[in-house]
Amino acid sequence: MLYHLFKWLETLDFPGAGLFQYTSFRAGAAVILSLLISLFIGKWIINGLRRLQIGESVRELGLQGENLKAGTPTMGGVIIIAATLIPCLLLARLDNVYVLLMLFATIWMASIGFIDDYIKVFKKDKKGLKGIFKVLGQVGLGLIVGLTMLLSDEVVVRMEPEVANQYGYEVMNSIFVKEGENSYKELVHVKAPITNVPFFKNNELDYSRVLWFMGDNAADLVWIVFLMMTIFVITAVSNGANLTDGLDGLATGVSAIVIAALGVMAYLSGNSLAADYLNILFIPYTNELVIFSACLLGGCIGFLWYNVYPAKVFMGDTGSLTLGGIIAALAILLRKELLIPVLCGVFLIENVSVLLQVWYFKYTKKKYGDGRRIFKMAPLHHHYQKEGYHEVTIAVRFWIIQILLAVLTVITLKIR
Repeated sequence: MLYHLFKWLETLDFPGAGLFQYTSFRAGAAVILSLLISLFIGKWIINGLRRLQIGESVRELGLQGENLKAGTPTMGGVIIIAATLIPCLLLARLDNVYVLLMLFATIWMASIGFIDDYIKVFKKDKKGLKGIFKVLGQVGLGLIVGLTMLLSDEVVVRMEPEVANQYGYEVMNSIFVKEGENSYKELVHVKAPITNVPFFKNNELDYSRVLWFMGDNAADLVWIVFLMMTIFVITAVSNGANLTDGLDGLATGVSAIVIAALGVMAYLSGNSLAADYLNILFIPYTNELVIFSACLLGGCIGFLWYNVYPAKVFMGDTGSLTLGGIIAALAILLRKELLIPVLCGVFLIENVSVLLQVWYFKYTKKKYGDGRRIFKMAPLHHHYQKEGYHEVTIAVRFWIIQILLAVLTVITLKIR
C-alpha cells in the first residue's frame, strides 16, 4: 500500500518518495519492520497464549529436559505470520502476481497449521488434524501454485526469440534492450516449463525432457509433470519443516537461513543486470519476492528472540507447516525447486531419518521377529539428544550446516 502511495507522492515531487521505488530500500525496511513487529507483539501474544492456557503437552520420550517444556505456550507461529503479512501488505506491490500468490500461500498453510494446533490444544487430541486433511491442504496449495504458474500471463521468463522459436514456447510480448550506444537487442517474454538446475548447460531444464519418450506429445502433457513436482515439493518441505521443529530455535534458525538464500536468488533472478551478468535465467516481476522474503526473514529472526533455549514459546504446526509451505512455494516461483535437496538439506535429512527408521524397524521386525532401529530416536536431532548432546549444541550445529548448504546452493547458479 505504501509503495502505491509513495509512487503517487513522487508525481507531486514529494521529498524522499522515490526511495520506495527501489527494491533494496523496501527490502531493508521490510526486515526492520517485521523484526520490530515480531519483537513487540511477540511478548503480547505469548502472554495472551499463557492466559488462555495454550501450552505444550509433552510426550514422555526419555529426553533430557523434556519435562521443563511442559506448559510452554504453543501456536506462536502466529507471531511469524503477523510479522510477515503486515510489512508485506505495506511495502510490497499488491498488483504483483507473485506477491499475491505468496500471501495466499501463507494464509492457506497457516490455516491448516492453526486447525491442527487447535484440535491438539482445545480438543485435547494429541494427534491433531488427521494426516489425510493435512496432505489434502498441501496438495491443494501445490495445485494452486502450479496452475497459476501455468496459466497466468504474468508468470513468464525472458529469453532470445531464436530460443523461444526453437522450442515452440508461447511468446507473450517482446521488448528491446539497449546493448550499445546505438544498438538494441530484441528479447521476448514467454510461457515456458523450464527451471534452474545445477550442472546443466545454462543451468536450465525443460520439464518436457522428462517426457522425451512421448515424442511430439511431450509438450502437451508437460503440465502433468509440473503439477506433480509442485505438489511433491510443497508436501515434502512442509513436512520436513514440521519434523525439524523439535528443539528450541532449530526450525526457526534453519528456516531463516533458507529464506535468506531464497531472498538472494530472488534478487538475482528478478534483476535483469544481475541475471545477464551471471548468465542465469531472468524471471520478470520476481524482484517483489525479495520484499516478501525480507518480511519473512525479519519475522523469523524476531521470533527466534523468544524461541531460543530456553524457549518462551513454540511455533507449533501453525508456524512449522506454514514455514515449510512458504519456502517450497517460494522456491517453485523462483524456478529453484530442483535445488531444494541442497537448499533444504537439513529438512531433507530429518525427513529421511524418519523414513529410514520406520522402514528398518518394519523390515527387521518382519525378518527377525523384533524391530530394530538405525538411530536411537528419529527425527535425527533426537538421536543426538539421546547421545547426550545439549539441544543448544545440536541446534547451532544444524544452523552451521544449513549455512554451508545455503551458500553452496547460491554457488550452483554458476556451476554448469
